[in-house]
Amino acid sequence: MKPLFTLSLLIGPLLACAQMPSTAQMRQVTATPPVARPVPHTVKSPNGDRQDEYYWLRDDDPKTKRPEVVQYLEAENAYTDAKLAPLAGLQKQLVAEMRARIKEDDSTPPVYDRGHWYWREFKAGDEYPRLMRQRGNAERIDAKAKPELLLDQPALAQGQAYYRVGATAVSPNGQLLAWTEDTGGRRIHTLRFKNLVTGQIYADAVPGVLEGMAWANDNRTVFYILQDPVTLQSGPVYRHVLGTDAKSDVKVYEEADKTLFVGVDRTASGQYVMIGVRGTETAETLVVPANKPATPAKVLLKRRDKVRHSADHLNGRWVIRTNEGALNFKLVSAPENAADVRSLWRTLVPAREQATLEGFALTTRGIAVEERVNADTRVRLLGQAAGKALDLPAGTVVALGEHRDPAAAHLRYTVTSMVQPTATYDLHLQSGKPVLRKLREVPGYDASLYATERLWAPSRDGKRIPVTVAWRKDKAQANGQAPLLVVGYGSYGYSYDPNFSSNRPSLMDRGFVIAIAHVRGGAELGEGWYADGRMMNKKNSFNDFVDATQALLKAGWGAPDKVFANGGSAGGLLMGAVANQAPQLYTGMVLDVPFVDVVTTMLDESIPLTANEWQQWGDPREKPAYDYMLSYSPYDNISAQAYPAMLVTTGLWDSQVQYYEPAKFVARMRAKRTDSNPLLLATNMKAGHGGASGRFEILNEIAREYVFLLDLAGAAK
Repeated sequence: MKPLFTLSLLIGPLLACAQMPSTAQMRQVTATPPVARPVPHTVKSPNGDRQDEYYWLRDDDPKTKRPEVVQYLEAENAYTDAKLAPLAGLQKQLVAEMRARIKEDDSTPPVYDRGHWYWREFKAGDEYPRLMRQRGNAERIDAKAKPELLLDQPALAQGQAYYRVGATAVSPNGQLLAWTEDTGGRRIHTLRFKNLVTGQIYADAVPGVLEGMAWANDNRTVFYILQDPVTLQSGPVYRHVLGTDAKSDVKVYEEADKTLFVGVDRTASGQYVMIGVRGTETAETLVVPANKPATPAKVLLKRRDKVRHSADHLNGRWVIRTNEGALNFKLVSAPENAADVRSLWRTLVPAREQATLEGFALTTRGIAVEERVNADTRVRLLGQAAGKALDLPAGTVVALGEHRDPAAAHLRYTVTSMVQPTATYDLHLQSGKPVLRKLREVPGYDASLYATERLWAPSRDGKRIPVTVAWRKDKAQANGQAPLLVVGYGSYGYSYDPNFSSNRPSLMDRGFVIAIAHVRGGAELGEGWYADGRMMNKKNSFNDFVDATQALLKAGWGAPDKVFANGGSAGGLLMGAVANQAPQLYTGMVLDVPFVDVVTTMLDESIPLTANEWQQWGDPREKPAYDYMLSYSPYDNISAQAYPAMLVTTGLWDSQVQYYEPAKFVARMRAKRTDSNPLLLATNMKAGHGGASGRFEILNEIAREYVFLLDLAGAAK
């Protein structure tokens, strides 16, 4: 049998390609990449058959992979390492820079919940935080009380190649802790428990669950959701009684429609456990009385086609965020026992065309709402302490912070931008005065050296695309000479907010301009912006990204021969489609865990999360959707043309985008492209969709991407 790939590494000089800066050190290394052997395979569907010659790279075993697959991925890693070897010193320098901007002995601002203040605390050198608390009242921490260690993540992570805590929840009486943990990187969690009085970690452990959970008021019963071991979608909701065998847990609810997600939560009042059933175009909410957890779940708000909602409860009334008759959502209140009776609804925030209601939080003194106007977020407080929204520059992100106890004296919110580290404020609900609780400390960073600006780029169909730009003022300007990195996402109605990153200065300090293209498919300009970039409108996302890039160049924000692009997951789909559509526009691209094999994945319900996604991309079992998706699927549209240099990343245990999608994409591109630009595949053999789990460990992966870009820009010094 012939090997499925070949590899030889030859170190030596190579003439620079005209498409690439001659100073690129990667081009001085001759390394022949692994060549994946094509193996005929037909992907069948009701709407046509396709050939996938690299389908053999797929292995669905959740615990191990076939030797030939592992060998190929390891060979690709070796090739990537060889090409980047001349940049190892710079990569090490970047890691040191980025780590130096992390305050190693740091903590999150404490948040109040039922007699305690909770926070997460890092000690110098630790990859993971510890969960802490200290007694106090709604106004302040009791300085005389002793801090308590609730969860020692560094200790729990010892000996684990990957470790991540999904969610934590303290029981209503404050004596027990429930948490979920993932030790494999596939976002499959185990539910565990600890006695906070004795420090004992209970033998109770429920494997194979989603990350969320909710306590009942008996301080013994916890509601959780099993996860389908194959598709990783929501399974049944169960309740577990502490001290009993998980095999005897009682099923509370099971959703028949596998295109929907299921979650559990407690209401702000603590009177109900909510079971939320959510889809792209529908929702349903069921409740169980928290004082009577054995009571059957009752429908609170029944599902209606094209109607989405979320709800919470306080002071004997339900507060509901819904898009019923309100494209950008409205907020209403309803009686406790008649939440689904529209005639009894009372409008709190009406439907508005220019403002999107994105979330809300209930307090005993009023309701806080998070809104978005012209791509920017703001927070307002309704009720007795109502005030105007903060007046801040465009490109500033204002968001509701963690809020657990409705009786808290303060409302938490955060303010940040691409160049301003996050500031956490507590708005005193009685006086209406904000108090700065914490300004994120970034050692060695001087915000005054950097600037950010909101631009509006014209699209080819007459829309205005918001673009947020950031740069270092003494290193770059709009003179057509700077290297330009354009990033984007544009899916699921997720708004790519211009938040601060302590890593980006390593690029901006070397002259890069960084721009976020807020393309359609996100919800930066409301639900209509989202709808215009999904299903049969998905190509608008790709066109917007190209149009935004061209507008940035026209405005002088980048040198035409130093234009780069980056996107991850669904943003990786954006990158792959743009690479096929406008390869000549970009010098290089970084595709992080990219979703690139759209049609094959969406045809196969056994692939994790497929059924949940049909209302995002379309159902390719239907002919119009099949044809449209096939026309842009990055893997299916690779052709014999010159492409930008590419670094493609994946995780072997990725549950969101399976590792074989990026691997197949690289293999086919190597076989078809006509250029000799660097094409690298880097697979984390221990991690999943989010990469390495530790706060320092992940820096190596980020630095690898940065040296790739810097080298192509001729700035690898």
